[in-house]
Amino acid sequence: MKKSKFLAPVFCLALLAPAVFPTSAVAAEKVKVKSVEFVGMPAPTTPEEMAKLYTTASLQVTYTDGSTRSFPLSYKKLFKTTDKVGSTIAGVAIDANGNPIMDKSVPNKPVPFVSDDPDSNSLMKIGGQAATSKGGNPLTLITHYEYITSDSAGNSAYGLVPASMSQTTIDQNKTTGELVATDLKKIDFSGVDGLWIPCNGSLTPWNTHLGSEEYEPDARAFEADPTQTFTNPFAKAYYQDDTKMGNPYAYGFLPEITVRADGSNSVVKHYSMGRFSHELGRVAPDHKTVYFGDDGGNTMLFMYVADKAKDLSAGTLYAAKFTQKSTDASGGAGSLSWINLGHATDAEIKSYIDKGVKFSDIFETTDQDTEGFTKIKTYPSGKVEWLKVKPGMETAAAFLESRRYGAMLGATAEWNKMEGVAINAKDKKAYVVISYLEKAMEADSKNADPVDDIQMKKLSSGAVYELDMKSGVKDSAGGKIDSEYAAAKMAGLVAGKDLADPDWKGNTADDNMVANPDNISYSESLHTLFIGEDSGKHANNYVWAYNVDTKKLSRILSTPAGAEATGLQAVDNLNGFSYIMSNIQHPGDEMILPDALKAQVAPLIDKYWDGKEAGAVGYISGLPTEEQMIAWKDSDKSLSKLRETSEKAGAKVTWNKDSSVTVKKGKNTLSVKLGDNTAKINGKDVKLESAAKLENGQTVFPTATLLNFLNKK
Repeated sequence: MKKSKFLAPVFCLALLAPAVFPTSAVAAEKVKVKSVEFVGMPAPTTPEEMAKLYTTASLQVTYTDGSTRSFPLSYKKLFKTTDKVGSTIAGVAIDANGNPIMDKSVPNKPVPFVSDDPDSNSLMKIGGQAATSKGGNPLTLITHYEYITSDSAGNSAYGLVPASMSQTTIDQNKTTGELVATDLKKIDFSGVDGLWIPCNGSLTPWNTHLGSEEYEPDARAFEADPTQTFTNPFAKAYYQDDTKMGNPYAYGFLPEITVRADGSNSVVKHYSMGRFSHELGRVAPDHKTVYFGDDGGNTMLFMYVADKAKDLSAGTLYAAKFTQKSTDASGGAGSLSWINLGHATDAEIKSYIDKGVKFSDIFETTDQDTEGFTKIKTYPSGKVEWLKVKPGMETAAAFLESRRYGAMLGATAEWNKMEGVAINAKDKKAYVVISYLEKAMEADSKNADPVDDIQMKKLSSGAVYELDMKSGVKDSAGGKIDSEYAAAKMAGLVAGKDLADPDWKGNTADDNMVANPDNISYSESLHTLFIGEDSGKHANNYVWAYNVDTKKLSRILSTPAGAEATGLQAVDNLNGFSYIMSNIQHPGDEMILPDALKAQVAPLIDKYWDGKEAGAVGYISGLPTEEQMIAWKDSDKSLSKLRETSEKAGAKVTWNKDSSVTVKKGKNTLSVKLGDNTAKINGKDVKLESAAKLENGQTVFPTATLLNFLNKK
């Protein structure tokens, strides 16, 4: 077997160890990593924990000699959105000239609009980048600021204030891998009409950032009454011109940001990838096939196949027809067929926008069943419509009204809250989130909709679906799809569980299962899918680690009550260090805690998160690469508070008169005397890298040894 860069063979060893590594062979072979497992953290139970962003999870490594080592995880904040990084407020909204957009809602007190809603992260290494002032490895981080929640007077500002992205210079400590933000600048979108509600995004295989524009304005509603969309207020704010009129067809695409070695960047929007509610786009390993999240109600699954690898400026757009096979509790299953919507270039579609094409230039409409018109129901209108494409306008329909046109051709437009997308290259799997399995995804009991392809059991907690990708797939008309990664079927993989009644924290979904998954990211090296929540059913939203081989789900991060977990990016090995990038949005927003508990938690959130006005950008630290797992196998120099760590894991801790401590968990017992370099675990001596000792009145103990004990079965 050819050795992979990281852990690909590890999981084969876990399955085949008795045959491949008999006892005699283990002694002769150099010790390797056999398997890895995330050991999850308990849910928060105190007001203090419910207000914080933290983790007490760990990664446990099992080696081929039978030994184990636990690596504790921690959360490190890079910056809050209200912080200045260098000379720039991270979350500040800027106009077309790069100036802060001012909030004038409180008379005589203008302040810049600052977002509390950071989302997508792309942490990347740019070849030839200059060293930072701190002397570490220079890295670049692209971050989205999805929207502004409200103005200073408390009025909703969602969609009214142009969104932004930042480009942050990151110093990576060459010894520890710690990341520090040293400088930040806002990215200029004036060449592409500004940036509309950027939700999630991804790092392309060729090291560019692929962003998003979510909840595209309804061009039909805009043409009938411009006040029914955010288009004009957005344009007026972005251009600082009260006479400016916006164009709804300028928004709803994927921007791609290329960062150069000198720190400059370029921005393009890919108009040929279709216009819909882009949660994000995720590129497959062939560097040309792209899958998308389409957020909202009555949405659609799309696939794009570029003409050339690493070039998203021209290609063919497909929409999926879903044929349901089951309705099981994990989210059901079905097969996929692909409808070819057409081929286009970015320039071709941009020319329609520049000419000011309107909805009525593309479609004829009626309000009843009429020969020659197709009856559909899609986002953004969510209403039944009867449409006919005007002669010669098929390309404009396909790429400016992708969902409406797809529905006219028979694609399924019944998905609800289609969010994150991730790719598992080795197994040729894609993962797609459906955050809420309800509404159009339930059976149409009233027979009111044009079609009823999806008839799932209602599951408000949502699910992550797995899609099988393969080569040789033909479209619904028999045409060849030029991709080795076309999905042929999909089935529920990880699902939540609704509760009939709220628990003591107000949870209406099981707190030990996912609820309303949103962001997802996949680690090839760990065979692990990371899942972030955007839930009103969990009092605290979490980030989970789901091992696709063992099917184990582990909670690895807890966010403040009312916050959303965003910006997930699994970084497997960057200059010899691994990370899980993870942000939070709007802490304290719409808390579902019972009133008495909320009264305790809310002041703490105000204290930690600038009166609920700050989101945070950061990462989960402590995740070793395979090389570090081997190098640090017998090294245990970090210390943890013995009582606090043990009791959080459900163990009983006893202080003895002879200055020793006993820890019991299940059938296992650990005992150690202060000052000793040896502890006893189940009666056997275990040598410690550092002696147990008192620090500030608390016993501290080698972290890995303690976690190994607490994680014993």
